Amino acid sequence: MELKDKIYKALEKVNDPELHKNLVELDMIGDVIVEGNKAVVSLTLTTMGCPLKSTMANDIKKEVGAIEGIGEVEVIFGEMSKEQKDKLIEKLHGKQEKKELFENTRVIAIGSGKGGVGKSTVTANLAATLSKMGYKVGLIDADILGYSIPQIMGTKDIKPTMIEGGLILPIEKEGLKIMSMGNLVDENQALIWRGPLLGGVLEQFFNDVYWGELDYMLIDLPPGTGDVPLSLMQKLPKAEFLIVTTPQITAADVAKRLAFMAAKTNSKIIGLIENMSYFICENCNEKHYIFGKEKGKELAKELNTEFLGEIPLVTKIRENSDKGIPAAFESETNIEENYINIAEKLVQN
Repeated sequence: MELKDKIYKALEKVNDPELHKNLVELDMIGDVIVEGNKAVVSLTLTTMGCPLKSTMANDIKKEVGAIEGIGEVEVIFGEMSKEQKDKLIEKLHGKQEKKELFENTRVIAIGSGKGGVGKSTVTANLAATLSKMGYKVGLIDADILGYSIPQIMGTKDIKPTMIEGGLILPIEKEGLKIMSMGNLVDENQALIWRGPLLGGVLEQFFNDVYWGELDYMLIDLPPGTGDVPLSLMQKLPKAEFLIVTTPQITAADVAKRLAFMAAKTNSKIIGLIENMSYFICENCNEKHYIFGKEKGKELAKELNTEFLGEIPLVTKIRENSDKGIPAAFESETNIEENYINIAEKLVQN
């Protein structure tokens, strides 16, 4: 095998950190020139401002530099032409209109009848748990007007990468792929949009974001039974619904409305999670049922769905969410055990 062929073979071991495919497969390698024991590799980027280009350059130097006969490796950066970008987008995304959305991915939409039940916190932690279990997970914040996933996940100051031609690369945190309106607009910008426009944002999140291969896609719905949940049911008829409620009678009662709407659209409800179920006193170590007891179990039975578990009211969950660290990523409170139990039931369901 000629030295140049060995270099291309070595470059197949180097992945684009965002696209998770090797550089040769993505046609990101331009010329390869060998001058004595020096190899010069041309790396063609989607944008010259790529924040991870140094990572790719270092990986190229490591793999190519390990080849016998190569003593020095130089990486030269270039930018793709519009035609090259279009070709890359087609290779990555394919012709979406001919494919079913998330056809090989289990889509779980997580909703609640009312706000204030901690639905987004539950969604973020459940996504983090599934990711820690080794699954490839995506997370869409479909609460376009009241987004909170960026704060909870610690990604609010990060913008997704845009490739000229319309492809968006989602933000990644601990292997979890995330997309939220909160990462596209200024934090203090007020959004006053009507239903059709909200549906358009979801359409972009579904079709224009390169999610790659996923095992699970979790979608954090806005509370209630408005345009977004209905739009989602129409666009993703195979999506399953998971309901989050609290032990309060009012929260459980309004959660029924979401369940009834799902039933009318023939959407499957796969279970119910009760959040803020109880508080464990630090002094007496006993459970205190501040908002009532077992209302979630009663509602799950009434809706003929599985009761997946209880999440206690723990100060550390709120503190971690404020810091942008989902409790499921830590083990200080043992709260991850609750989410692991729920996640295992979901996987088996």
